[in-house]
Amino acid sequence: MTDFKDREHAFEAKFARDEEMQFRITARRNRLVGQWAAEKMGLTAEETDAYAKEVVAADFEEAGDEDVIRKLLGDLTSAGVDIDDAAIRTALSDKMVEARRQFIEEAS
Repeated sequence: MTDFKDREHAFEAKFARDEEMQFRITARRNRLVGQWAAEKMGLTAEETDAYAKEVVAADFEEAGDEDVIRKLLGDLTSAGVDIDDAAIRTALSDKMVEARRQFIEEAS
């Protein structure tokens, strides 16, 4: 019975580590896509930093990426940037790859 409990605790610990890592990668992706959008809007370095933080915070409104996509699409459109939903989804996908790469490089 002890072996089973040990395995159960090990699986729970691994699950918790994996969830935390995914959370960090997603937050980094959101920061990167916020920087990407800020560049498209022509924001200054200080504004870019603040905007990237806003995008990270927007992800806590609801589960999934729709809250981030809505924010980015609304802000970019308001700034006069010609962009659509598909381009934002592509940027999210590209930035997720970049965020994973950065996370792995830092862990090494």
